[in-house]
Amino acid sequence: MAQRTSRVMHRSLRQTPPRAVGGEGVWLIAEDGRRVLDASGGAAVSCLGHQHPRVIEAMKRQASNLAYAHTGFFSSAPAEELAERLVGHEPGGLAYAYFVSGGSEAVEASIKIARQYFMERGEPGRKRFIARRQSYHGNTLGALAAGGNAWRREPYAPLLSDAFSHVTPAFAYHEQREGETEADFVARLAAELEAEFQRLGPDTVAAFMAEPVVGATSGCVPPPEGYFRAVREICNRHGALLILDEVMSGMGRTGTLHAWEQEGIAPDIQAIAKGLGGGYQPIGAMLASSRVVDTIRDGSGAFQHGHTYMGHPMACAAALEVQKIVSEERLLDRVRELGRRLERRLTERFGNHRHVGDIRGRGLFHAIELVADRATRSPFDPALKLHARIKAKAFELGLGCYPMGGTVDGRIGDHVLLAPPYIASEEDIDMIVDRLGQAVDEALKNVGH
Repeated sequence: MAQRTSRVMHRSLRQTPPRAVGGEGVWLIAEDGRRVLDASGGAAVSCLGHQHPRVIEAMKRQASNLAYAHTGFFSSAPAEELAERLVGHEPGGLAYAYFVSGGSEAVEASIKIARQYFMERGEPGRKRFIARRQSYHGNTLGALAAGGNAWRREPYAPLLSDAFSHVTPAFAYHEQREGETEADFVARLAAELEAEFQRLGPDTVAAFMAEPVVGATSGCVPPPEGYFRAVREICNRHGALLILDEVMSGMGRTGTLHAWEQEGIAPDIQAIAKGLGGGYQPIGAMLASSRVVDTIRDGSGAFQHGHTYMGHPMACAAALEVQKIVSEERLLDRVRELGRRLERRLTERFGNHRHVGDIRGRGLFHAIELVADRATRSPFDPALKLHARIKAKAFELGLGCYPMGGTVDGRIGDHVLLAPPYIASEEDIDMIVDRLGQAVDEALKNVGH
């Protein structure tokens, strides 16, 4: 097809992507009629697939009643109902929801409310945040500063706040030392976090921020056993808050509604987005504990933050219906069941593959990491752009997946992330793995491996 001129600033300014003209369950349909199996839900967004009739109907109903009302004047029924569904039962102590338009905004709100909380408590010296290398927390300047994705940070480094520092990630495949047990690894990471608190001054730290299961930057990295319990204890001891970024890993993606449910701890503040609304409307949320919100209510009386489209009725209506479907159709059970199948099929296909060093993840959130040498875990030359080749090959085969580079340190390493919709069938899972296997092998053939 002839290249069309586009006035849209696409992700690549050198080529215009094909147009999607329709969606049907796990499939996206291009204008030339090609059907692409959406094996990563875009970026772990489309948890219910595409054009779910119940969500479309809920959006139509809301549009016919009220599309928008500014939160400076009004609340809305969908926002109130969605908040009640999410935090009415105060999971892990989270008691309030602040609705925004996406993950980066949810993280910005998390950072700001943590800072304001300490100001209102009479601890204005708490202005430092600790996060981890090889993490990703969003693309706005505050969220980018919090994140440890070296490649994304580099162009904007002079603009990023020095309020953020970074410690070693809980990334066992690359960070756990030879002969080191899982418990020893956790103890070392905890000691490093403790040392960072001491270096900064424990009474200057507002919060530690982390993804329970690391998303796109490292590729579905689950924490070692006991890691988050150790982190929670350190935060408690020093009076700091724990912020968990579940923008990618939350809302059922790992098999429980919140990924932290599998860690035996709960955060003080949580960021959610992608699976909250399934892509039907842009929405994210910051969830906060009573302790945090009550302190501000009893102090200044208002969170000093806001966006034009926060609490958007259309977005909240779509997300509310998505969450009702997840609950009523018992899709968390489905995620766990399909997740076991995905892991088994990936292991069968890639477990003995000479260039797949690691298969990891939880639920319908899995990744494979590509290596030049399995014994040394050495990555491919980044100049080969293996992840981009795999993405292109997969797309040719009718598979949409989420490969990324810089897995190890922001510069080297390649992985492929999979995050299929919760409504996928067992046959869909099998097809995803089969097509990915073909794409990986063809891409490796092209780079001489």
